[in-house]
Amino acid sequence: MITAFSVNEYLASNRNRFEEISKFIWEHPETRYQEFESARFLADELEKEGFQVERGVGGIETAFTASFGEGKPVIGFLGEFDALSGLSQKADSTVKEPLVAGGTGHGCGHNLLGTGALAAAYAAKAYFEENGIKGTVKFFGCPAEEGGSGKTFLVREGVFDGLDAAFTWHPSYVNAIMGLSSLANYQVYFRFQGIASHAANSPHLGRSALDAVELMNVGVNYLREHVIPEARMHYAITNSGGISPNVVQSESEVLYLIRAPKVAQVDEIYKRVVKIAQGAALMTETEMTIVFDKACSNYEPNRVLENLLYSKMQEAGPIQPTAEEKAFAEGIWNTLSEGEKKNFVGGMESFGYSGDGSEFEGKFLADIIAAYEPSDKIMPGSTDVSDVSWVVPTAQVTTATSAIGTPLHTWQMVTQGLSSYAHSGMLLAAQSMAEAAIHLFENEEDLAAAKAEHEKKRAKEPYVNPIPEDVKPSAVK
Repeated sequence: MITAFSVNEYLASNRNRFEEISKFIWEHPETRYQEFESARFLADELEKEGFQVERGVGGIETAFTASFGEGKPVIGFLGEFDALSGLSQKADSTVKEPLVAGGTGHGCGHNLLGTGALAAAYAAKAYFEENGIKGTVKFFGCPAEEGGSGKTFLVREGVFDGLDAAFTWHPSYVNAIMGLSSLANYQVYFRFQGIASHAANSPHLGRSALDAVELMNVGVNYLREHVIPEARMHYAITNSGGISPNVVQSESEVLYLIRAPKVAQVDEIYKRVVKIAQGAALMTETEMTIVFDKACSNYEPNRVLENLLYSKMQEAGPIQPTAEEKAFAEGIWNTLSEGEKKNFVGGMESFGYSGDGSEFEGKFLADIIAAYEPSDKIMPGSTDVSDVSWVVPTAQVTTATSAIGTPLHTWQMVTQGLSSYAHSGMLLAAQSMAEAAIHLFENEEDLAAAKAEHEKKRAKEPYVNPIPEDVKPSAVK
């Protein structure tokens, strides 16, 4: 039987290799469904390691699976590797310095996420080879978590069928179990078509599509008072109809992201938003078209797997940062606004931490494992891991890869993506997930308990994929 130390030793001895993989992905930031270099690189690495790789799964070019072993159980690790537009940034800097003006960067740490999940799969494979264990280790290359709901599309296409349990993780600035539910969402384009005209000479002949978008946004703003408090309605005007104010804009578009704790609640709010859009079209005598972009469900925690994952994280123990790491983290802390500094506990809470933050006083890097306390609270965000959690028992861990208080989707997150403490946190996540998976291969009764918990929930509330069958994955416009 392989020991916890053996997994730790394997990861430590291969640290340079995993750092290079993370570095490659960080240096090749790609947005949703455009992760061609990252997906190809990761799939190639898995093939070199002896995994059987299937590319283009679920009809998505940048999605792939990699399997080692045979038979049951099948334990999966979910890896992500997409980046965010507008967040280009030099590494290891305490100053905002874009590498490419307006370029793309890993502001959510997915270079670490994908590599950490891969490292966990490698460690589990090493255990298989040393012990002659039967079963299957499976890595899922999941594109487009950022605004694309890649996993939700993959669930719809049956890519996770046959999986017995899934583990994943996310970078943050705390070591904890991600046991909160999340917000389901719909993301939908509303396009208006009007009639162009000279805005001074013949405005009466024009029908402004931009007016329709603005009226729609005003209407939705009035709706905010009359939906459940947990709901969120975000929007971005993606086409204002041009830059000439002396032309009545003949076309315009707004993208809405509607969130709520349950898909049914999202759908109810969405239908009300559609009525507002129809009203805006009537008021402006324009034509309105709806283009459904993507959706995801709320996350369904599995407490059996979470307890297992927490025990393995405790066994591994927290990373103790060096003086140099503390100094760099302090430099990042000093770049944060006063509001971001005051809100650091709120950021930790969304990742599963429960406390007042007093144990972090005077510190700039988390050096403890937060207590695991199952909660019915809802994380004020969304993830496409949610849809995987509806079809297979799933658990998530988070580890400290950035300075305390670092908000996701910022240049500060990007610049810490190659730091030594980021990679240490990545390997702590990998060890925790690998050890949890190994435990399930050796203890079928615990896997059965996790599956029984999952099936009990599904009996009460069957799963329906929230993305309509005719909607296809699409890249950022």
